[in-house]
Amino acid sequence: MSTDQVVALKKVLKPIHLWAIAVGLVISGEYFGWNYGWGVSGTIGFLIATLLVTIMYVTFIFSFTELTTSIPQAGGPFSYAHRAFGWWGGLIAGYATLIEFLITPPAIAFALGSYAHFLYPDITVLETAFACYVIFIAINMFGIKESALFSLIVTLLAVGELLLYVGIVAPHFSYETFVTDPMPFGWQGVFAALPFAIWFYLAIEGVAMVAEEVEDPKRTISRGYIYGILTLVILALAVMIFTGGVTNWKFLSTIDYPLPAALGIVLGRDSSWTQLFASLGLFGLIASFHGTIIGFSRQIFALARSGYLPSFLGQVNSKFQTPHWALLTGGIIGCVALSLGTTDQVIIIAALGAVVMYIISMAALFALRKKEPHLERPFVVPAYPYFPALALLLSAICLIAIVYYNLVLSLWFFGGLIIVVGIFVASGKHKILN
Repeated sequence: MSTDQVVALKKVLKPIHLWAIAVGLVISGEYFGWNYGWGVSGTIGFLIATLLVTIMYVTFIFSFTELTTSIPQAGGPFSYAHRAFGWWGGLIAGYATLIEFLITPPAIAFALGSYAHFLYPDITVLETAFACYVIFIAINMFGIKESALFSLIVTLLAVGELLLYVGIVAPHFSYETFVTDPMPFGWQGVFAALPFAIWFYLAIEGVAMVAEEVEDPKRTISRGYIYGILTLVILALAVMIFTGGVTNWKFLSTIDYPLPAALGIVLGRDSSWTQLFASLGLFGLIASFHGTIIGFSRQIFALARSGYLPSFLGQVNSKFQTPHWALLTGGIIGCVALSLGTTDQVIIIAALGAVVMYIISMAALFALRKKEPHLERPFVVPAYPYFPALALLLSAICLIAIVYYNLVLSLWFFGGLIIVVGIFVASGKHKILN
């Protein structure tokens, strides 16, 4: 049998694997990236932004779970939007999700390189970042069960480490320090900080992209999502608040390793705890990097299988049952992005892709409620229509804020979308796939 023959994805994932993938996809956001939000809003301004985004994600995940359990396909948001709106809905959702999951790994790779450089100054950031792509794409080639087990181990280690970190810094928390210069840019800063608050939770929706590889998806996906978002809310608020009370936020708002730096302030940079944490901190970053590689490979696979991307990207290796060409292609794109952007720019573009996808996903939920009222819905969003409406409203506010404060990056994002739509229509594919 040819290794390029198209075969089905393997159904092996259980609820604990889904929790690990959900948390693992996101947990690097607790380690770095969010602290850039302090630089544009201060501690209290960023706390407000984070609470707004937390409400958005809680309502979104409860709503999104209805879609994922009703239509458990590897395309995730692309599948829901295509079913609700046809080719154009699938194209917008697919583009936005693909940008999010292709652009997020380079940001995490930057942070992995920064942590390694913090420990070993002779190793450059980019050397580590490129090496991570090679290693973790290779791991993902060997099968989803093996990848999920790896995710479970590193996610448990990452969660345990964050709890240990909070336990170490909490006794050094100072309310007076936390509220020093709390909102230097006023309410404008709150809106400017939204993409960095999104980084606390960005990519949790990637669980949808392994839905075809889940045992009994209609019963277990909801557990993975809900336990995952609850875990992340607790960790995000604890890490942000206690770190902000350790030292003036200005010292931590422009670096990719805020937690080791905070420990260095509390215990001393040469402390064995500081060195240990910087070493173990790699687990959280690795968990997310590994999870987002799973995410982008399944999204490329699903788009290719449906005719939106070249067909060879939808091939599955018959031995390991993994989308090998999708993995390799996404890795190449990520390495190019590593060479072109900075961490804060990458985070903003990833957040743009995320909120566009959230908007069209919530619109798809409303559309499918009307279009397919008899669709089997193993999980029904509570407080309908208020939860999805609130998620949709807050996502729209985030989109407006990101575009307003990052016009050039937004032009690149939406310019790319216009070009993709133009190519799609010019080639006549929209008639075939509608």
